[in-house]
Amino acid sequence: MIIAGEVSGDLHGAHLIKEILKMNPAVRIFGIGGDKMQAAGMQAAYHINKMAFLGLTEVIKHLPFIKRVQKDLISIIKEKNIKEVVLIDYPGFNLNFARKLKKFDIKIFYYISPQIWAWGAGRIKKIKKLVSKMIIVFPFEKEFYSKAGVDVEFVGHPLMEQIENYSLLSKEMFFHQYDLDSSKDILLILPGSRKNEVDNLLPETLKAAKKICREFNLQTVVAGSENIDAESYSRHQNEFEFKLITGKTYDLMNLAKFGIIKSGTSTLEAGLFQLPMIVIYKTSAITYLIFKRLVKVNNIGMVNIILGEEVVPELIQKDVNAKTIFEESKKILSDTVLYNQIKDKLGRIKTLLGSSGASRKAASIILLGMNES
Repeated sequence: MIIAGEVSGDLHGAHLIKEILKMNPAVRIFGIGGDKMQAAGMQAAYHINKMAFLGLTEVIKHLPFIKRVQKDLISIIKEKNIKEVVLIDYPGFNLNFARKLKKFDIKIFYYISPQIWAWGAGRIKKIKKLVSKMIIVFPFEKEFYSKAGVDVEFVGHPLMEQIENYSLLSKEMFFHQYDLDSSKDILLILPGSRKNEVDNLLPETLKAAKKICREFNLQTVVAGSENIDAESYSRHQNEFEFKLITGKTYDLMNLAKFGIIKSGTSTLEAGLFQLPMIVIYKTSAITYLIFKRLVKVNNIGMVNIILGEEVVPELIQKDVNAKTIFEESKKILSDTVLYNQIKDKLGRIKTLLGSSGASRKAASIILLGMNES
């Protein structure tokens, strides 16, 4: 059984499934995932579209549904006699579910660690008790887990192979295909992969984008998420001029001049393309107050955390407004030296993340663990 709860987890899970089935085609895989994991060969009990909760208040509201999902997953485990479960990130749900699996004879692999180094060490005792093997994607996590006595292995980040294996279109071909203005560079907006993120972030971002495009001769492109209906974006097109492009995020990151990007995996992807950006994040007031008390790191953007300094600006909560987004963007876009410094620093991320082949390495570890069961 493999469980992912978000768009990035679906992507990483799909690559993992392909590698597992390449090595052992007899394996049958069940769980939670999106279109990509299902296309790779997983039988999904639930689609990630149903699992996109964000923040404490949203989770509380969905507790009855979460309990039903966990009950259904346990029924599948019993019915199919499943002995191994792979959890992909998504810690709120996955760690809770791991606790429920404790009474069964289940080997638990955790692929892509919860960011417990950001939340303090509280969760590490739980992980040590529940997880058979941590398969990590950031090099700095290894020492953190090893010190706590957790069985851990670093495989590199799956984004490295995904970007390396992606066939990028030329600027001419891309601009022609999507009817973009070849005289203007792209201002890229990535407002998240959940509907409530898009609703929260897109209006203010588009207001700022209008001014940024006017001042710096850019055109706005919003990278749509495949699991969000087009109407969530298009209802803003009466007020703002932008192009919505879905399924071509890497091409957009490669070709864009600047990005306004919701905190999450997308900031790391943009960093790997050396795209100067602003990181934005907004959640409910209650969730944010709790997060603020618990979080132990200075930054929220993965690019800044990996590089150990605030290379790109981060705007959180009330700072996610058109005025501040415009001002922070202007600082970078009007200063060629600063703009190029940011690009150069982002270029270090590839070196820090190690070599590609994470999915293959993770699949080998899991299959080896299965054989030892």
